Amino acid sequence: MNEQSTIAFDDAKAEAFATHLVGALNGAALALMTSLGHRTNLFDVFAAMPNATSQELAEKAGLAERYVREWLGVMVTSGVVEYTPQTKTYTLPAEHAAFLTRSASPDNMAVTCQFIGVIASIEEEMVARFRDGAGTHYHDYGRFHEVMAEDSGQLVVAALTDHILPLVPGLVEQLERGVDVLDVGCGAGRAMMHLAMTFPASRFTGIDLCEDAFAETQITAARLNLSNLTFRAQDLSQVASLGKFNLITAFDAVHDQKDPQGLLSLVFNSLAQDGVFLMQDIGGSRDLATNIDNPFSPLLYTLSLMHCTPVSIGQGGPGLGAMWGIETAQEFLAIAGFGQIETCRLPHDPINAYFLARH
Repeated sequence: MNEQSTIAFDDAKAEAFATHLVGALNGAALALMTSLGHRTNLFDVFAAMPNATSQELAEKAGLAERYVREWLGVMVTSGVVEYTPQTKTYTLPAEHAAFLTRSASPDNMAVTCQFIGVIASIEEEMVARFRDGAGTHYHDYGRFHEVMAEDSGQLVVAALTDHILPLVPGLVEQLERGVDVLDVGCGAGRAMMHLAMTFPASRFTGIDLCEDAFAETQITAARLNLSNLTFRAQDLSQVASLGKFNLITAFDAVHDQKDPQGLLSLVFNSLAQDGVFLMQDIGGSRDLATNIDNPFSPLLYTLSLMHCTPVSIGQGGPGLGAMWGIETAQEFLAIAGFGQIETCRLPHDPINAYFLARH
């Protein structure tokens, strides 16, 4: 007899698991509808209204009432919005708006909810990748660059001068005097544009594999006459050095590269002797057991599976994934030659770790 068949079936455990799956289905639905509420500005409009009917909310937001009413059904039954049947009015509590509106940044979780729709759009592609083991490419993901830029906008750009740069003693003063700064895997390039505007005496360069990622920011920078900011598209796996920079940054960019170890070696070779490399990356562990208690782990592993891992494989890379772990990041930095490595956490960013590396 099969050993499994001798184990008594636990009805309570089965029922609890079924309940868990119902919660997962409702959570997925809420995440998608939260993304929709963000993209249509419903949360921002709603937060400014003490209470409203579906018609009033729709008119204020410039949307079709029938769709707004159905969306409100999701929000009410999910416990996001309060409903008064007698007057058929809806209320978005201020305590909920604090995590759903643009003014709530960096706590606006509606921004992050957009990733669910982005990765769901390539489900068919990933079914095929499970079977053939091949990878994907950045252009497969539609709005990925747009959503990533908005997410980084509230976690990185908005926190740069007050929280991130002060991790390095004296760095703000150096930037004020004038230094050379490089951002590898710059994506939309908004971090570099923010710094170029804040520190006009310094010179900033953003490099990314995909020119379309920073195209819009490049146009904006030209319109603002930011002569101290340049962008270029380049495959960083093809060069040994990029010059010498006093500060090199990488924001959530290293783990999904074609050659993460090679990129860190390139950074080491491109860093001035007294310079610093500031790297933000996912702050999980490479040890699955350690990640069980991390409340963000299901989301991070999903993003890793649906984007980070296949994008790396699609470039011919190792597919380290987002959960390559702070342990691996520290090891890779040491292998690249960095003698001083410090790992930091910031209160505003519970997902990522910040690494300061010097020669």
